[in-house]
Amino acid sequence: MKKTCLLIISLVLATSMYAADRVTLTVSNSISSARLEMVEADLKPIQQKLGEEKNIIVTDADGKEIPSQLTWDGKLIFQAGVGSKGKSVYYVQAGTPKQYEVRAKGRLFVERQDEFGWENDCVAYRVYGHGGAVGYDLFNKSTSKLMLDYWYASEQNQEMRSVSKQLHDRGYHDLADQVYNAFCYHIDHGRGMDCYTVGPTLGGGANALLNDDGSLFMPQCYKTFEILDQGPLRFTVRFTYPEQEFNGEKVTEQRLISLDAGSHFNRVNVSYQGLTKPTQMAAGTVVHKSNPTAYVLSSENGYIGYEDLGDASVYNAKYRDELAKQMGHIYIGLLFPQKTLKTSYSARENGIATGHVLATSTYQPKATFTYYFGSGWDKNPNTSFHSLTDWEAFLHQKASEVRTPLKVSVK
Repeated sequence: MKKTCLLIISLVLATSMYAADRVTLTVSNSISSARLEMVEADLKPIQQKLGEEKNIIVTDADGKEIPSQLTWDGKLIFQAGVGSKGKSVYYVQAGTPKQYEVRAKGRLFVERQDEFGWENDCVAYRVYGHGGAVGYDLFNKSTSKLMLDYWYASEQNQEMRSVSKQLHDRGYHDLADQVYNAFCYHIDHGRGMDCYTVGPTLGGGANALLNDDGSLFMPQCYKTFEILDQGPLRFTVRFTYPEQEFNGEKVTEQRLISLDAGSHFNRVNVSYQGLTKPTQMAAGTVVHKSNPTAYVLSSENGYIGYEDLGDASVYNAKYRDELAKQMGHIYIGLLFPQKTLKTSYSARENGIATGHVLATSTYQPKATFTYYFGSGWDKNPNTSFHSLTDWEAFLHQKASEVRTPLKVSVK
């Protein structure tokens, strides 16, 4: 017994004696353009090198602490900057992390039934758990601040709604509309707005299986959700969708969506339970009648994109023309790591939509299909998207990065 205790003590001492003071992370960029993006490293080997230390921080080459996060799936993430075909060095060491600014978060907005929204410092999204809008909806942002809590609270301001209704009831319709416009999130009050319409479409980047005739087997609204990461740098949620019958099989879909601080794109991992044979699937964005040909497709480079003009139909006819000017141009894009996919425009008229631009690929049973969807707004002063040409150049760059991720080595 005494020998066993001595052996355990010796092993503990040996572990602590040889534990590293810090671990070196080298981030390598193999493409010919500088990059600033979130990187991730497996947490387990880092902790082993530090002697199973639980509290860790990341520093840059000068020893300055930078924000980091431990994720639900055992990753250490932080934002790294790397030059063209260059390398950057970061360090991990024991320490208590500072209270970092939350730059990515999401929640269920029960004040709007079962809408689920999430955002970062660049973009904001939501999905519905009810009704016919099945794709991804988006909010335009012209600020790096997190806005969804504010927008939902403003839109649901019952006192202001009551004032507006009372004015309408008394016949002061114009004044009532002006009161509503003062707090409505369909109006740009200086930090962004909701002027995008989804309806029974894929919206700004959702996916669907394909029927035998090539048409979309439209998904339903989500059934359940589970929040896995809640910032400060990454938000992750898992949506499970209702079981549907597809080609005689009972199929259940799951989507794992993550959004990192500083990124215009969500990463989504799609999986289907119940499929027993390879099946065609697609991901894409709706094309609206107001701008029916403003899309770009590149199967070779792995992206599709669209320039949306917003939907002014939510406005009172008296103000519609004037308020429509504030909607600007909304840029939507999808990125694909896969080298084998087909891009196309698919006509499917529905309300104000003419169809979708799609990227199609083959889903293998029990596999996970990964792609990215995102957006930009020409009224955001923090970006430089002022034309479809600008947006396509951005998509080309980001698709290249998706297909050639930064590599992180641990030493």
